Amino acid sequence: MHGDVVKISEMTWMHVEEYLANDDRCVLPLGSTEQHAYISLSTDSILSERVATEAAEPLGIPVFPALAYGITPYFMAYPGTVTLSPTTYEQLLTEILASVRRHGFRRILVVNGHGGNSPARPAVEAWAARREGVQLRWHDWWKAPRVRAAIDRIDPDASHASWMETFPWTRVPGVELPDGHKAPVDLSDRDDISLSRLREEMGDGSFGGFYERPEEEMLAVWKTAIEETRERLDGAWDE
Repeated sequence: MHGDVVKISEMTWMHVEEYLANDDRCVLPLGSTEQHAYISLSTDSILSERVATEAAEPLGIPVFPALAYGITPYFMAYPGTVTLSPTTYEQLLTEILASVRRHGFRRILVVNGHGGNSPARPAVEAWAARREGVQLRWHDWWKAPRVRAAIDRIDPDASHASWMETFPWTRVPGVELPDGHKAPVDLSDRDDISLSRLREEMGDGSFGGFYERPEEEMLAVWKTAIEETRERLDGAWDE
């Protein structure tokens, strides 16, 4: 491997070929480009790639660049949001995975950072099941059991665009966060109303919870996320 570097974006094809002579694991982070209230529109991509990289680094496992676009139709009334149709997204993912497989990667961890991408999971898992020798694991890092338990101990209302996604690396310089706690937004009618009406109901875009928490709480959640993600990469894959 190329020193301690595991990001594909910081490797050459020769480094990848050298790696594949000894290992067949890799990581594909999934994100989105969508409104996140007072934090970056790229929050899901930033977090999925970062947690994947920090989890994979001690193991020397390559991490592909995060797929920065996903399925997020509900936020199209918020400028800057980009959405793909489920059919397009499934096709895109399977073609990426086909390329990865062609080169010799056989154990693939998909680290997903956006809940809206989940409808593509059955198609991706079905694709892997039809390829002999391919093992694929789908990991929603932010709602993995120990991560979500750590979040719930602090704020059970924490959700999209709340403190649980407001890390130093997702903040936007010069943007101040509101004080306090936002009551959970009722989204039960989101399939039946217009995008403009949905924006009125969501307001700033946060689904609810505190906007900000102390750094020590954030770092404790992040440490758990890294450990839980690393566990999906390390150890036996034949279970």
